[in-house]
Amino acid sequence: MLIGSALGVSAVGAIGLLAGLGIGVYVLAVDRGRRRTVPPALDSGELISRLLDANRALLDQQRERAGAELDGKKGLIDQQLVSMNGELHKVGELMRALEHDRRMAFREAMANSRVRGQWGERMAEDVLRLAGFLEGVNYRRQATIPGAGRPDYTFLLPNGLVMHMDVKFPLDNYIRFLEADSELERTSARDRFLRDVRDRVKELITRGYLDASDETVDCLLLFIPNEQVYAFVQEHDREAVDDAMRHKIVLCSPLTLYAVLAVVRQAVDNFRLERTSNEILELLREFSLQWEKYSGQLDRVQQRFDGVAKEYSALMSTRHRALQRPLDKIDALRLGEPALVDADVVPLALEG
Repeated sequence: MLIGSALGVSAVGAIGLLAGLGIGVYVLAVDRGRRRTVPPALDSGELISRLLDANRALLDQQRERAGAELDGKKGLIDQQLVSMNGELHKVGELMRALEHDRRMAFREAMANSRVRGQWGERMAEDVLRLAGFLEGVNYRRQATIPGAGRPDYTFLLPNGLVMHMDVKFPLDNYIRFLEADSELERTSARDRFLRDVRDRVKELITRGYLDASDETVDCLLLFIPNEQVYAFVQEHDREAVDDAMRHKIVLCSPLTLYAVLAVVRQAVDNFRLERTSNEILELLREFSLQWEKYSGQLDRVQQRFDGVAKEYSALMSTRHRALQRPLDKIDALRLGEPALVDADVVPLALEG
């Protein structure tokens, strides 16, 4: 807007200058016309000086008018900026209030151990659902292990194996770390939180989940229901993570849990495919055995059919001719043809 106004001022000044020059040209033309009849009262230098003064006066008027317009627009812009700053301040105050309420609600929720446990289970359920796991099919909840307590989740693996996971995780001191006002308080809360993590690992070691039965794989999952908390532990106490690994306890965030479950799901699918392939091969072996029996019996039946066909052929040829020959002789005797009868007496007697 200011640039446009400045351009407007420049245009007005240019127009004024042109108008002044036009007036000067007109006055000079009139003056030349008068020279023919009226002697000049002023010389040309004085006339030009007056024209320049008139032009300067006109430009000053235009400049003052443009300056007044700019001052008015600047005042309007300043008013709008003040209004906008006020609105932005209100929005900032509202955002700070919302953030404060959110942090207070989070702190109150995490202060309750029961609510904190439900929150961890809810996060775990979301990851399980995202990985395509179904309760009762791929995992069980709160399944009691004889002599070893009751883990939060038990995953069902191929060959009757199981893998356990616990979602209870200490967060009280981590929240205090986030809300600490001084560096000393932050350091103290951080150290207490890391000590809570180590104690949680020790607690899982003593529960004996890994030694419960031969069906349990030598790996136990400890779910940390927040990526930021997981990264904090990895950054500030890597030794605790390594110590947990030495005891076959794997710390999992939502993302790493999803990766682990994806591997488990792939293993289950591969096992199911392998088992199906084995069943198909077994059925093929059974089919091959039955086919061999069928072929053997079919060959024997074919041989019997061939024997029957051979006997039938003999019956219809040799035996048929043997039966037909006496009839032919009878016909010869009846017709008085002894020569035919005598010629066949010996062969007829010898034929069995």
